[in-house]
Amino acid sequence: MDNKMLLHAGILLAGTFISAVSQVLLKKEAMKEHKSVLEEYLNIRVILAYGLFVATTLLSVLAYRGIPLSLGPVLEASSYIYVTAFGVTIFKEKLNAKKIAALLLILAGITVYALLG
Repeated sequence: MDNKMLLHAGILLAGTFISAVSQVLLKKEAMKEHKSVLEEYLNIRVILAYGLFVATTLLSVLAYRGIPLSLGPVLEASSYIYVTAFGVTIFKEKLNAKKIAALLLILAGITVYALLG
């Protein structure tokens, strides 16, 4: 992998991470009581989360200019790792054997593609 492709892969990974952060913002806001439907959707967390989703779309467009299309979904699979980590640390969700096995399979898939892809 040359430096340009590494840079673009890093951009895609950063966008995937930012997307996971925006999902956390939306979940935290959804867990709160709101006085009205308008307040539920027009508040700083929701607006910021959707703004981050737009930013991740732009980052993906930029990233795909320098990486093969086949690499994108492999790198985007890292979002499952981020979301699980946030779920455990922020929302105190429990990890079970199935989730751990799934995460290990995702990591194995990313590793196999990186080494043999």
